[in-house]
Amino acid sequence: MLSLHFLGAAKTVTGSKYLLNIGGSRVMIDCGLFQGLKELRERNWDEFPINPEEIDYLVLTHAHIDHSGYIPKLVKLGYKGPIICTPPTADLLKVLLPDAAHLQEEESRYANKEGYSKHTPALPLYTVEDAMNALEQIKVFPEGEIFKISNKAQFRYHKAGHILGAMMVEFEIKKGQGNYKIVFSGDLGRKDFPLLPDPDHIKDVDYLILESTYGDRLHPEQPELDILKNAIHEIVEKESCLLIPAFAVERTQEILYFLKMLARIGEIPVVPVYLDSPMATQVTHIFEEYMEILAPDIRQLLVGGKLFESPNFHFAGSVEESKNLNDIKGPIIIIAGNGMATGGRITHHLKHRLPNPDNIVLLVGYQAVGTRGRLLLEGAQLLKLLGEFVPVNAQVYNMEGLSAHADYLEILDWLSTIKTNPLEVFITHGEPASAQALAEKIKEQYNFNTYVPDYLELVEL
Repeated sequence: MLSLHFLGAAKTVTGSKYLLNIGGSRVMIDCGLFQGLKELRERNWDEFPINPEEIDYLVLTHAHIDHSGYIPKLVKLGYKGPIICTPPTADLLKVLLPDAAHLQEEESRYANKEGYSKHTPALPLYTVEDAMNALEQIKVFPEGEIFKISNKAQFRYHKAGHILGAMMVEFEIKKGQGNYKIVFSGDLGRKDFPLLPDPDHIKDVDYLILESTYGDRLHPEQPELDILKNAIHEIVEKESCLLIPAFAVERTQEILYFLKMLARIGEIPVVPVYLDSPMATQVTHIFEEYMEILAPDIRQLLVGGKLFESPNFHFAGSVEESKNLNDIKGPIIIIAGNGMATGGRITHHLKHRLPNPDNIVLLVGYQAVGTRGRLLLEGAQLLKLLGEFVPVNAQVYNMEGLSAHADYLEILDWLSTIKTNPLEVFITHGEPASAQALAEKIKEQYNFNTYVPDYLELVEL
């Protein structure tokens, strides 16, 4: 039997989980948390639809929490096999998973203290101890080499762009007299994007599982850096705060890079920049350990110095240092996690800074439905933060084009190198309208068979 079970990221952009059943081997690709809408987050607490003890391998595309954040729970439920990933992904997981667990523990403690949880007591999905236990099962595997699953199946990694260490997964499977190639795109990165090399192209594939985060949209043509530059000039004039919710992986490093480069060439004034995220600080150090795999033009800039160091960059480590930022007058730039404002230190800064109309919140990258970032993007006048409603008087800017996801034209271009029509292209990891739009565009341009699966749907291949 050769089948594919969609355990997440079906008609939604979070919770990536797929189970590939290859005869006697069961391989799970990604193991992410559901995020965003409450009805999606509640899936994290549902009984897991299969027995984790029966999974033989877990193969990760990359380290983002919507692709990896359920791992400690899966291990807690009984998964005992290897967690296979690239070396950079392994290093990132050592930071991201304990931090995700810590945030859950903190949020449950705060909810119990303030009494705003519907559950008594409020409990985390998993603990830091659970996360540390899961890290023991990581097995590092490099790009390009062949991993033998059985005498009938093997896989290899190909560069996906997107974030440091992100990969596509290409399975080669023998079934009867035939050989099949099944490719999971993971999150597909963009061409000529800062920091990272371009995604590899795939020439042959029978079944493609393709993300569709931007399946119905194009990245804006307006130079994205103009938005950042204008925001900085405005907060300098008003002596106010530019608050940037940013994911610890990739997005923070891109912003630091842009701030350093723009100041160096004189397009923005030098403004104090505070990175208020111990996790993002650790991730930034990890990036500097893997400079050899970043984009060649970025490596050329490293001659004579490190990429993410500058006299006006400051790193807030402790909770006390984070709180002290509230007392600093502008102009000031604060970068804090996380990118969709669903948790972390950014929530405290939003609570403090949103009521002031002179302040600016700069959203960078995709904002999923149901997140605070999406609510700000859609013009919310009140935002619930830490158990109370806060007026949104600050200006909200959007730098959507900084997203590390390919838009639909970039995805169509990436598909252009496939030589023969796949048997099926499964469109996943996108909201329903986005997934359906991409399915139709692919059908129209290439006449590939496309299908948008439902959550928990099981398909025989």
